Amino acid sequence: MDIVAKALLAFCASALVLGAMLFVPAGTFEYWQAWLYMGIIFAMMAVVVAYFLASDPQFLERRFQMKEKEAKQRHLQKFSVPIFLMAFLLPGLDYRFGWSHVPVEIVLLGDFFVLLGYGIIFLVFHENSYAGRTIRVEKGQKVIDTGPYSIVRHPMYVGMLVFCLATPVALGSYVALLAFLLVIPVIVYRIGNEEEVLRKELKGYAGYCEKVKYRLVPGIW
Repeated sequence: MDIVAKALLAFCASALVLGAMLFVPAGTFEYWQAWLYMGIIFAMMAVVVAYFLASDPQFLERRFQMKEKEAKQRHLQKFSVPIFLMAFLLPGLDYRFGWSHVPVEIVLLGDFFVLLGYGIIFLVFHENSYAGRTIRVEKGQKVIDTGPYSIVRHPMYVGMLVFCLATPVALGSYVALLAFLLVIPVIVYRIGNEEEVLRKELKGYAGYCEKVKYRLVPGIW
């Protein structure tokens, strides 16, 4: 399938799936927090996809590769998919039953951090054309130690954490924050396995780890 068609299909499918996970549990289309959240996400997605279609379509091809080679990651997927499903279904249920009362200004602050997290991820994509969805080392791949990679070894996961932890607040749900916190151990486990693979298969990665000490949070881990 042509890369443009793949991107368009992925965009539409993502909008339908996310919309269903938010609005069906809410039982209404009046869930304004969900509309704002989706507007931000898909506006950013459109900009990012258009940018890479023009500048680096091979990067998008890598992002469309979904099948994990590593057995540990396949096991992690079985564990993490239910977590993400629960996390994205809870905000709509919260809206329907009124469990949380999140002020508008806090919702907007959550949206700001959703945008910030997405922005960090885009910077990583711009810096590293090999930042795929799956853990693998490809022919010609080199260690990246510039931009956000000069601060921590896994800046994409920094962006993902900011994005994920801001999501329940942006959706007006304190209850769902508990589910999104489970993303933290998932990311920590994934990083551990990713580093095993990179140390074995990516030339220069061990030296990079000596140079950039912290995986995710400077001064902590």
